[in-house]
Amino acid sequence: MAFRVQVHGNDVAAQCRLSRRSLLATAGVCGTAAPLAMLTGARALTLFGPSVADPLGDGPICRAAATGELAGGPARRLTLAWNATSICTTAAPVAKERGFFARHNLDVDFINYGGSTEQLLEAIATGKADAGIGMALRWLKPLEQGFDVRITAGVHGGCIRLLGSKSAKIETLESLRGKPVGISDQASPAKNFVSIALMKKGLDPIKDVEWRQYPVEVLPLAVEKGEVAAIADNDPRTYLWLKGGNLNEVLTNLSGEFGDRTCCLLAIRGSLVREGRTIAAALTRSILEAGDLVSRNPTDAAAVYAAYGGRGPLDDLVAMLRSHTHNHHPVGAALKKEISLYTDELKLVRVIKPSVDSARFAERIFADVLT
Repeated sequence: MAFRVQVHGNDVAAQCRLSRRSLLATAGVCGTAAPLAMLTGARALTLFGPSVADPLGDGPICRAAATGELAGGPARRLTLAWNATSICTTAAPVAKERGFFARHNLDVDFINYGGSTEQLLEAIATGKADAGIGMALRWLKPLEQGFDVRITAGVHGGCIRLLGSKSAKIETLESLRGKPVGISDQASPAKNFVSIALMKKGLDPIKDVEWRQYPVEVLPLAVEKGEVAAIADNDPRTYLWLKGGNLNEVLTNLSGEFGDRTCCLLAIRGSLVREGRTIAAALTRSILEAGDLVSRNPTDAAAVYAAYGGRGPLDDLVAMLRSHTHNHHPVGAALKKEISLYTDELKLVRVIKPSVDSARFAERIFADVLT
């Protein structure tokens, strides 16, 4: 489906309802404020699918007025659950600060959950939030239990890292056989991912390694003291730990066959998907468009994330965002396929029940709100 905005000559101010404030907001989206003279003449700008592209340029389309499904009328107010310390969720503050929510006539407030992303899922399922961003390898198990939540898009790939001790010569998955691995909790996405990777290398993640749980900030100390041979967690922590110099990057969730997988998902309250599909579509498009901007301009995105409490030097935050795939955000059949693949893998490592039909499960927890 396409949405078209016509801009004709001197009517641009009226048609786009440009105020000084909205012009500045639009400038934030596009990097520079375009003078009105540049917008004169007959010109049509079209929004196709989840990404915004200007047919006359490389950057996103600059629009101050709301567009798409919810154009016109008062802005729809929503709450989005996220973890402000997790760089995975950078698309959310970028969508807010660079005008993507406003472009789709949304007024989005954030609820910050500092704990596990499983708490975000519970908040959505119980109606404390309308939507949230979290990790696939954390969410699929509780979604198996029947939470009334629907996944509408992948947000990006990357952010989980397995780091091995240099002194223990941990450089490969095979070198972990018989060794202890430090994790922050027994259901963490990092543990689930490393377990899957071990299984695919012919190692039993239950018998061939020992999982030791520590408070997350203590994990590097456990390596230094020789209590574990490797640690697994997610950015920004793992990226910053790697800079310490005593760890090897053994594996990430963009290694090998995982290179084209999404790692984080956008989930929306089931009742909102059923009763307010256009709102769910507007929210999904906003996040995907913001993700495209994160991919194109990680420096700006890192500055936005830092202002919301992101940890680490700005240059490191930029490098982290560049190492992720914020331009990879599957929807539709592609997303269902990735959910099904993860489900099959979680069955292999005994996280999800072997009796679960992966394709049917993916169909049940997914919602296509963009077509």
